[in-house]
Amino acid sequence: MTRLLLIDDDALFRDLMTRRLGREGFEVSACADAADALAFDPEPLDAILLDLMLGERSGLDLIAELKQRFQPRELVVLTGYASIATTVEAMKRGATNYLAKPVDLTQLLKVLRGSDVAQTAPLAGRHVTPAELEWEHLQRVLLEHDGNISSTARALGMHRRTLQRKLKKHSPF
Repeated sequence: MTRLLLIDDDALFRDLMTRRLGREGFEVSACADAADALAFDPEPLDAILLDLMLGERSGLDLIAELKQRFQPRELVVLTGYASIATTVEAMKRGATNYLAKPVDLTQLLKVLRGSDVAQTAPLAGRHVTPAELEWEHLQRVLLEHDGNISSTARALGMHRRTLQRKLKKHSPF
């Protein structure tokens, strides 16, 4: 049986994915935050599903530590805020894949079973809209400033609240 750790702060998503993956033959353990995940039994895992936004903490910051502690074959970053900047950063830090929520169960199963590599680029194969370009730019600058909203707003020459409002909008993808 494949052992999987799901780390997501959304209780409804966590419960739904635990049930769905359990029916597919996975032994799923679920955690709501980084502290619970890092306190989890350090037995080797086959896969980790990691939410990009865990409350105040970024899932990106956990990738290296989770890979070292559990040595999973797959570490998949899941997010409702997909961007090219975070995709690239997640892969640089050691993620094996990056999927946008709502995640297609068939695609996720292919990734977890190693039978297919998911499409990691959220914009692949289509034209980019102005809203998507703006989203990408905001994400890239935010990443350059280690997630600091005030510093990012200064770098972009905009008010901090304007930046927060733009970031709270869902990803245009």
